[in-house]
Formats: sequence, structure tokens, C-alpha cells
Amino acid sequence: MALNEFFRKYGIFIVLALLFILFSSMTEAFLTINNLLNILRQVSMMGIVAVGMCFVMIAGGIDLSVGAQISLVSILTSWLMVHAEVHPVLAAVAGVAAATLVGFVNGYLWVTLNIHPLMITLATMTIVTGLSKMISGGMSIFGFDKSFRVLGQGYVGSIPIPVIILIVVALIGSFILNKTYFGRYVYALGGNEEAARLSGVNVKRMRMMLFSLGGFITGIAGIVLLSRMNSGQPNAGAGFEFDVLTAAILGGISIMGGEGRISGVLTGVLIIGVLSNGLVLMNVGDYYQSIIKGVVLIAAIGLDGLQHKNRKKKAVPSVQLAAGG
Repeated sequence: MALNEFFRKYGIFIVLALLFILFSSMTEAFLTINNLLNILRQVSMMGIVAVGMCFVMIAGGIDLSVGAQISLVSILTSWLMVHAEVHPVLAAVAGVAAATLVGFVNGYLWVTLNIHPLMITLATMTIVTGLSKMISGGMSIFGFDKSFRVLGQGYVGSIPIPVIILIVVALIGSFILNKTYFGRYVYALGGNEEAARLSGVNVKRMRMMLFSLGGFITGIAGIVLLSRMNSGQPNAGAGFEFDVLTAAILGGISIMGGEGRISGVLTGVLIIGVLSNGLVLMNVGDYYQSIIKGVVLIAAIGLDGLQHKNRKKKAVPSVQLAAGG
């Protein structure tokens, strides 16, 4: 196996291991059971959203509105429970449905306007953020029933419930991507849209379904986060899109589409979580953390671009050989 191929397959795991070694040597508090469980609990919501982002990005899209969707779920669900006295289960269903609707709108605008989803979701992010603040009046909403905290703060044995939800969502998502025709269509759409269309894939419907699915999964994360925070906040999801996008690209999801695995993305999520946790334990300020995370994102995008360029170079001789034969 060539060195480049080895690094492409296992590089992210090496990076994660090096971070563990670095922070373990820098602070004794890092490599403890309580801290490791805390990291898993902290990244679980990001990981759930990242699973939904996998479907969107592998198909060649991108969704910058996921953070705004989480804020909408947080505010709408809490408003229904506190002010409209709706049962928590029905309120949670309404919150998830709202996020799914935002995802559907993103997909619909993509296929209708034929504008890159980067611009579309940037616009919907702004709209949904404004809607959340309008519903809440810019204020936090609290006063939930204590039973609602279980989803975000409870445990099954020693395992936090959010971590269990992440595992279930990841397993289902991985099964769909790897073992179903729907998953094959997702990869085909991101790999070569025209070939997918000629193969009978309804490209427009698939795009809308994938963005809706991404919104649905993001809605689940929003409910878990609301339960953990125990208050609805209009900025609950601020910055989520940045961390999720970084984790996805780190985990091997190509910004060009057509490539990636959920297992890799979850490793990327762990890298972001370990990095954030380790920097906090080392008393690194928020400003410096933002700079470091930005550098990590640039490095991830640059690496993805180089790998895509190398794959194209390898493909050209193969095509020429086939044509010559």
C-alpha cells in the first residue's frame, strides 16, 4: 500500500491518537473516565447532525442552516411546552417537523432555482435565525417539566443517553448508505449527477429527500440539546454548522461529493471534541480556540482538494489507456 493511500485511509485515526497523547501529557485531567464520558456527551449532538450532513454532502450538497435549525427547534419546542402547554412529546414532534420542513425548503429551492446550496442555505440560515428570535423575543424560554431533562441529561448505566442516541442514528444512517439502493443513489448522485440521471435516478426528488432527511436528523439533535440545556435559546445552534462541516471534511467527506463514510465523520467529530476539551483543560482562551479551529478547517479543505486533484490525475491515464485500447 502506497504511503499516500495509507494516510488517506488511516490518517484521521492517527491524528486522533496524537491528540490523545498530546493532551494526556499536558494535563492529568484529560485521560479520566469522567472527562472522556463528558467529551462523548458534548459531541453527541454534533455527531447526530453530522450524520445528516453526510447524506447531503455525499450527494454533492451542503447545508449551512443546520445551526439555525437547531435554534428553531429549541425555541419552537420550548415555546409550545411553556406558553401553549403542549405535551412535551407533541412539542418535540413539532420541533423536529419544523427542522424537516426547513430541510425540504432548502432542497426545493436548490432544484427549483438551480443555485448552489451554499448560497441557498446561507439565506435560509439568516431567515430561520430571525424567525427563532421573533418567536422568543430574543429571550430564553425555560420552565420545563423535570422529566424532559432525561433525554439530554440521563444515563443508561454509565452511558449518557445522548451518546446512545448518536450510536443508534449512526448505525441506521450507515446501514442506509452502505446496504440499500437509496444509499447507492446518494453516492451516484454525488459522484456523477448526469450518469445517475441516465441510470434512472430522479435527481430532483433525491435532492429534496436528502435535505429533508438532513433536517429531520438535525431536529433530533435539537431536541436532545434542548433537553440537555433545559432552556430554549435563540442562539442554541450558533456555530454548529462550522463544527459539523469541519468534522465532515476531516472525516473524509469530499466537498465535491461522492465520497465519505459515517465512521470517518464520527472520528472527525471526536477530533473536534477532543481538541475543544483539551484546549479548555489547558486554559486556552476562546479567541485562540476559534483561530485553531479555523486553521483545522482550512487544512481539512486543502487536504480534500489535494486528494481530489490526485484522483483526477490518476483517472486521466486510465481513461486514455481505455480509449487507446
